[in-house]
Amino acid sequence: MRITANIFQKGEEGMNVQTIKGPVAPEKLGTTYTHEHLICYPPAIAMKEDYDFELPQEEKAIEELKYFKEAGGDCLVEGTAIDYGRDPEALGRIAEAVDVHIVFTTGFNKGRFYPDWVFKMDVDALTELMTREIVEGVGDTGLKAGIIKGGSWYNVILPKEEKVIRAVGRTHNKTGAPIWLHTEAGTMGLEQLDLLEEEGVDLNRVCLGHIDRNPDPWYHKKIAARGAYLGHDCPGKIKYGPDSTRVNLIKEILDAGYEKQLLISGDMGRRSYLTSYGGGPGFSFLLNKFIPRLLDEGLEEKEIEQIWVKNPATYLSF
Repeated sequence: MRITANIFQKGEEGMNVQTIKGPVAPEKLGTTYTHEHLICYPPAIAMKEDYDFELPQEEKAIEELKYFKEAGGDCLVEGTAIDYGRDPEALGRIAEAVDVHIVFTTGFNKGRFYPDWVFKMDVDALTELMTREIVEGVGDTGLKAGIIKGGSWYNVILPKEEKVIRAVGRTHNKTGAPIWLHTEAGTMGLEQLDLLEEEGVDLNRVCLGHIDRNPDPWYHKKIAARGAYLGHDCPGKIKYGPDSTRVNLIKEILDAGYEKQLLISGDMGRRSYLTSYGGGPGFSFLLNKFIPRLLDEGLEEKEIEQIWVKNPATYLSF
C-alpha cells in the first residue's frame, strides 16, 4: 500500500539522510524500511551453517527492490556490514537501476563474523575507518555510508564486541550518523546502551535491531524510556512466533506513548525470504499485508505514517 504522508516540518538546517547517491532532505525520504539486505557474501562460518544467507545476484536484488517500489516503498536501509560481505559498488549499480533511496552501512555485525584484522585494530583505528567511510566514502569509490552498525552475541557482549561498539559510539560522535545495533534474539539491548552512554552518545540516535525477537513489553519500555528506537524486523517470520504477538507488542508500545521510537522493517536476509529468489514473504509483505492488518486491528493511518515515514526520516538524518 502507498502511505499518503503529510509533509512534516523540515528539520534543522543542513540535516539530510546520506544515501548512496547523495544527501536527501528528510521530508522527501518517503516510506522507509530501516533494515534489509540486497547483496551480501557472508563469512565462511555463516555459510557453513546455511548457504541461504548468501544473496549474490544483483538482478534478483533489483527485482525485489522493484516489488518494494510497486508496493509503495521509497527508501531502504541496506544493513549488510563489512564483516558480513558488504558490496557498496553493487549497491551503487542497484541504486541506479531502481528509483528507491538506498542507505548503506559501515561497521560490523557480531564478533563471530569479524575478520582477523578487526581483532588487531584498536578502538581508535576502527573509529577512523568507519568515520572515513561516512565522510569520504568506502575506499576510492566515493560511495558514503549513512549509518553505523555494531552488535553482540546471545546474552553476552564479548570483549571484541565491546571494542567495536565503543568505536561505533565514537564514530557517531565524530559524524552524527545514526547507529543501528544487532541484538542476538533481542538480548543485551540495555547493556549495549550502557556502553554507548559511557561514550557520550545521545541514545535518541540509536536503534536496537531484532528487538521483537524478545517480545517483552517491560523490556521494550525500559529501552524506549532511555530514548532509543525499537527496531522490529520479524513480521511475517512465523517461525519466530505468530504476527499476533508482534501486533500486540506494537499496540502496547503505542499505548505507552512511544510511537516516535518505533522502526519496523523486514530484515529479509535469506534467499528463502525473497520473492525474487522464489521465496517469501518478500519486500512487499509489510506494505501489502502487515500494515493492512495493523489498520484492521485498530491502528490509525497517522500511526502508520509515524512509524514508516516520520520516524525513519528523523532517525536517519544527520
